[in-house]
Amino acid sequence: MYSSDELYFRKSSYSATAKECVEIADLPSGVAIRDSKQPESGHLAFPATEWSAFLRELRVTTAL
Repeated sequence: MYSSDELYFRKSSYSATAKECVEIADLPSGVAIRDSKQPESGHLAFPATEWSAFLRELRVTTAL
């Protein structure tokens, strides 16, 4: 398990002007996600397979 202090979180370029953003950090086997407005609240880790499935579904949904 990684602490949020050990990870390098970044915002999407799409969220530069948005007020409700999430930040992601790469993990050896997936990603960690946290709320950019409350980074002290910790993060959620997702395996690479789940993150890939989420992104795939997001692309399909936004293409409609």
